[in-house]
Amino acid sequence: MSPRLSFWAGKKAFSKIKASGICPDDVKVIAGAAGGPKWLILSRLDRTVFASWLTPRKAPLFLVGSSIAAWRFAAVSQRDPAAALARFETAYLEQSYDVKPSPESIGRELDKILSRLMGARGPEEILSHPFLRLNVMSVRCKGLTHTDRKSWLMPALGLAALGNAVSRRSLGLFFERTLFYDGRDIPPYFDMKGFPINRVPLSVRNIEPALRASGSIPLLMNGVRAIPEAPSGTYRDGGIIDYHMNIPFLNEEAGIVLFPHYTERVVPGWLDKKIPWRKPDAGYMDHVLLIAPTSAVLDRLPQGRIPDRKDFDVYSGRDGERVAKWQQAIELSREMADEFMDVVESGKIRDRIRPMAEWH
Repeated sequence: MSPRLSFWAGKKAFSKIKASGICPDDVKVIAGAAGGPKWLILSRLDRTVFASWLTPRKAPLFLVGSSIAAWRFAAVSQRDPAAALARFETAYLEQSYDVKPSPESIGRELDKILSRLMGARGPEEILSHPFLRLNVMSVRCKGLTHTDRKSWLMPALGLAALGNAVSRRSLGLFFERTLFYDGRDIPPYFDMKGFPINRVPLSVRNIEPALRASGSIPLLMNGVRAIPEAPSGTYRDGGIIDYHMNIPFLNEEAGIVLFPHYTERVVPGWLDKKIPWRKPDAGYMDHVLLIAPTSAVLDRLPQGRIPDRKDFDVYSGRDGERVAKWQQAIELSREMADEFMDVVESGKIRDRIRPMAEWH
């Protein structure tokens, strides 16, 4: 059977894993990417990693992601991660929209999903988890990017895109990176540079608005305002700056950054998707072990691609067909999860990893 997963390792992660494999205590950070429905190809892998593989550990483990990754990590940080992920998955599959939904109607659907994901005691359970430490990436808007009025927001985003094409750092003129973090332990990337940054401790009062802000895509959804304990302003999707997490995960600390990803490409920011030469900082990837579905998975999916936000348009008015396609991805993710456990527990990962220096 063809491999379902590819394993790519940065320089330090490669040396460590090649010598001695990997165990749960080796992992210090788990990273996740924005990407909407793309997360479904990872759903059963998440369930296996968090509800099975990681359960023996005790030391703090930092979870960092924007948008859908932050929502995934909010689910797995609850007392029963498998049950929370199941609620999240069901609610996500059941979302439904008109042909041209308004930002308000999209917001209502997302609020329903988040409510089911969090359950009765989600905030309390997340902030008291024995070892998981949730970190949520968002952006605070500057200038005209703060408004939801499309006639002003569209040109502001256009200027941001033009500036980003020249230099990624120009995004700092339009947005402030915002890190909502579990204050029980300071994450190793707390002092990340490159953009203006706000650091806001998570609380029972602000965790849900922070998650909602982290996934609020400009133009499609309204920004989130009045987040408790955060600086005043409009907050939007953290993927604008941190689409696939290009941050100094561990600096010089020892350990592995596990990055379950839906693709073998790491795109620093949302506006970099069509800039093929924009790469992540090589030093930031030194500790990273990235795992992603192979072509053997993609070849078995409709149109040869994983679920995507475009599916809402492709299957508009045909939710049953969209859900059926998405469920195929979920079923394939079971095979990915089984392979992950076999490869890491048997030690075969030492022969499966490839250095990111060979990345295509």
